[in-house]
Amino acid sequence: MKRTAQLERAGPDAFARSAWRAIRRASLSLVLALSVQGGASSALDAVNFRVDGASQDLVSALRASSLILAAQEADRTAAIDLLSAARAEYGRLIGLLYEAGYYSPAIQIRIDGREAAEIAPLSQPQHVDRIDIDIDLGPQFLFGALNLSPLADGTVLPAGFATGAPAASTAVRDAVAAALDAWRAQGHPQARVADQDVVANHGARRLSVTLRIDPGPQLRVGRIVPEGNDRTRDERIVDIAGLEPGTLHTPDALSDAQERLRATGAFNSVVLRTAERANPDGTIDVEARVDEALPRRLGFGAELDSEAGGRLSGFWLHRNLFGGAERLRLEAAIDGIGARVGGLGFTLDARYVRPATGHRDTDLEIGLRAVRLNERDYTADALNADVRLVRRFSSTLTGSLGLALRFERARFGGGSSDFGTFGIPLIFTQDTRDVALDATRGRFLMAELMPYAGFRAARSGLRLRFDARAYHDLGTDGRFVLAGRAQLGAVVGPSLSQTPRDFLFYSGGGGTVRGLPYQSLGVAGPPASGGQGFAALSAELRMRVNETLTLAAFADAGAVGSGAFSGTNDWQAGGGLGLRYGTPIGPLRLDLATPIRRNATATGGNFQIYLGIGQAF
Repeated sequence: MKRTAQLERAGPDAFARSAWRAIRRASLSLVLALSVQGGASSALDAVNFRVDGASQDLVSALRASSLILAAQEADRTAAIDLLSAARAEYGRLIGLLYEAGYYSPAIQIRIDGREAAEIAPLSQPQHVDRIDIDIDLGPQFLFGALNLSPLADGTVLPAGFATGAPAASTAVRDAVAAALDAWRAQGHPQARVADQDVVANHGARRLSVTLRIDPGPQLRVGRIVPEGNDRTRDERIVDIAGLEPGTLHTPDALSDAQERLRATGAFNSVVLRTAERANPDGTIDVEARVDEALPRRLGFGAELDSEAGGRLSGFWLHRNLFGGAERLRLEAAIDGIGARVGGLGFTLDARYVRPATGHRDTDLEIGLRAVRLNERDYTADALNADVRLVRRFSSTLTGSLGLALRFERARFGGGSSDFGTFGIPLIFTQDTRDVALDATRGRFLMAELMPYAGFRAARSGLRLRFDARAYHDLGTDGRFVLAGRAQLGAVVGPSLSQTPRDFLFYSGGGGTVRGLPYQSLGVAGPPASGGQGFAALSAELRMRVNETLTLAAFADAGAVGSGAFSGTNDWQAGGGLGLRYGTPIGPLRLDLATPIRRNATATGGNFQIYLGIGQAF
């Protein structure tokens, strides 16, 4: 009474504020009580999931999408979690049943005998012991009359969208997508569904569908409008995208433009969006929204070969050097660390790449490379400068043509020689592998032809190289993969003594024949050297144990000839077992190999160890 009297003397406003505080305290107490009541947890004894008359595939699909079963699997068995999952379960299951053509199902979800949909939020149970899910499919509907029009020339509708077929909602969705995609592929970006009429005849168990497509006008590409770019100039984004104003607007053209922008490496993401409204001249603008990547990047690498020693490498990369998505990569490497043969060598490499030079699919590359080679039978210091144009003919086929100037000072056979060459390298590459560092299917083909003019001790000639790799999944979703590789090489024209040492071929080591020492097979002396002809074959069976671990068994063989096409019986082979451990940057590879056949002059022990990132090929 005392408090009431004070409030009354204080006036009606103070009384209202006090009453509001009391209501809030009471509400908070009620919420806490409900939270404690709903959060009470006990083990869920059983979830019974029954679907009478359903195929095993349908039952599996329903169980896989069940929120209740997912909660049980994750041990989320608090009553509040289970009741929330049960309420959402009805719509989840009905959607899947519609996809299978069942449009009059009856679904019961009972929580300890009570229908989940009838349990009031404020009277939910403190714990749940048993949940029963019973589904009566009802009849499966078939498609009746179907009318989807107008259709663009060449439209192919899915086979499941046909009168008499099961009336799956996915078939309707796929048919609409096929119809709209066909119109858009012919330059109608605003194609849409203008009207629809779907009738379910429960007596006849038929679903009739009428859909009218409005293709809209045929439009051409208008302005390209860059968005989100701070460091990259607008005109360079337009050049790289390569969408020519006035050309037909198609999804494939936009997809190709997106891929060209992504391939520069200057952007984390690229999205091309078509404007909602067309321009009066029959064109439509395209927004190119980019998210720029950090311009600079550092990287490091390491490899180990028990014969050739260790190799450490690192690089610095600038992905947008002058604001035009140009790349500059500086790389350094030291090899031959702890090598049993040869010694320390190094590589310094700088490469500049400018995309969309003269053509949207052509890149300009300029490179400068200095290297010291410290090999079994020679040492050499070399400097190479090259410039080339790289053309992408498709997503899998690339070609390049350039000029290469090279100077090499080599010491071999007790003397030294200076070799100079000016070459015109022509290279074609086709790559259809699913993952470059860990392929399970596809192929990789590389062919190089380089005519060159020689000066100093070098004589003019032609250098050829060929590398083919193929991958076949043995019908196991990548669990068992058979991989094969073939390599060929030749130098035509000069003699061995007139050929730069780095142009010659060797066999042995991680890139050719595992189990034999690195570059152990060349041409017998005196003086010993590499050969002008080369061939190697490799086969590998990869067996995936789990998501991260893969085992491998492999066999390699290689031969080197003194002449470009001279036959030789002096070949060697090796084989062994490997272990691959998956990482975000590619599989970590460990190979243990042993010789199967040695050539007459081969040296080295009975085992070789190889460690690196990525598959051997």
